[in-house]
This record gives sequence, C-alpha cells and structure tokens, in this order.
Amino acid sequence: MGSTDRWRQITDAVREAGRMGVAELAALTGASEMTVRRDLEVLAEQGVLERYRGGARSLLLQGEEPPFALRAQEGSETKRRIAAEVAALIADGESVVVDSGTTCLEVARALEHRRLTVMPLSLHAVNALTSAAGLTLLVPGGRPRPGELALTGPLTAASLAALRFDTAVIGCCGLTPADGLTAYDLEDAAVKRAAIASARRVVAVAESAKLSRTALAFVAPASALHVVVTDDGASEEQTAALVAAGVTVRTV
Repeated sequence: MGSTDRWRQITDAVREAGRMGVAELAALTGASEMTVRRDLEVLAEQGVLERYRGGARSLLLQGEEPPFALRAQEGSETKRRIAAEVAALIADGESVVVDSGTTCLEVARALEHRRLTVMPLSLHAVNALTSAAGLTLLVPGGRPRPGELALTGPLTAASLAALRFDTAVIGCCGLTPADGLTAYDLEDAAVKRAAIASARRVVAVAESAKLSRTALAFVAPASALHVVVTDDGASEEQTAALVAAGVTVRTV
C-alpha cells in the first residue's frame, strides 16, 4: 500500500472511530508502528487529526471533506486521465468555466496550452494558468476558502451571472441519479449552481467512488448534466442509471 492510500485509510478509520491508537492503526494498515507515527505527523500537519501520546483523534466531522492538500495526492493518475478526456471534449475558441477541486485543477492544467477563454473558480487553477500564452484568462471576484482556495460569495456569483460560457466543467463530492450532484459546502454548492446556469453545456468530472455518494448540499439534478467523465472503476449499474437520466457517460 502506498503512503497516499494509507493516509486515506487512516483518515477514514480515525474519523469513523473518533480516536485510534498507533498499534490499532498499524494492524489495520499492515505498516509498522514507526511508519504509522510518521503518517500521523503528516496528517496532523494537514489538519486532519490531532496527535496524542500513543494515538490520534479526528478533527474531521462525519460528512466533512478532507483537506485539499490530502485530496490532491490521491488518485493523481486517474484525475489526469479524466482531465485529458475533458480537454478532448473542448474545441479551440470555446469559453470555459472550470470549477474548484483537485480534479478540476487537473482539467485547468490540461487546458494550459489551448486557445481558449477560461475562468477558473479557484486560485490554485488561476495560478496554474497565469503563464499560459495562448489562453485568455478571466479571474472572477470572490472570497477564497482557506486551503481550498475556491472562490465563493456574491462577487463570484456576480462574475458568473455576467457571462455566458460554452462549457462549464463542474466537480462534485457526490453524484447519483436519485440525489443528483451534491457538495459538502453550502457556498461551494451555490457557486456550482451559478456556473451551471451560465453555461450552454455542463461536463461533470467525478471519480467512480463519488458515484455512490451523496453530500449535504444539493447542486443540481443529474438531468442538468450533459456529460459525466469518470474512471473505469464505475460499475455498469452506476453508469447505466446516469444514462437513463439522459446523461452521456465517458469512462477512462
């Protein structure tokens, strides 16, 4: 098991139990206690948990999204494949709004050398595109969320309402035909809704694990999406249900 997978397993286990000892986590992950202690130091620095002698307690509530820094290290190859597929769907000359989140950051990077007009909705993605010579970069107003650096609030909504995009690339925390596209954060959900309303075509990006998950804040019904790009871990049942809702599903 790689360190990133182990960090996720430790994060989930400690969050579920509230607190766990080093010996318990070593048995769970199959790693040495010394390795687990190092993992706990990394996760404590990222604000995921709090160390105490012999173990750790979770700082994440049930239903709360792990920090950006931790998510950015997970499934990076899968996110790049999804991003490449999204980039292939976008024609030169289009105007594109790119949502916040780690997969959407990879989409922004995949568009760096294209002739497009792009408005990213996070400062991470803005930074990734600042030196893109052939690309017209639009920067919305708004308040960046700490760590996530996603832009939120009335200034972001006003920026989106003033424009009409060819394509919106939207990330999600959960996506099911029954519950639609959902997010953990209420302000983030409001920005996603505004981005969807401003675009002629909506492309959602979702790792397969999110296709069986529902988060707190409703964003839009599945039928509001034109295309979903996911990875090949998605089950036939999950993709067929989205197709039945009128969505084109692309797996990579």
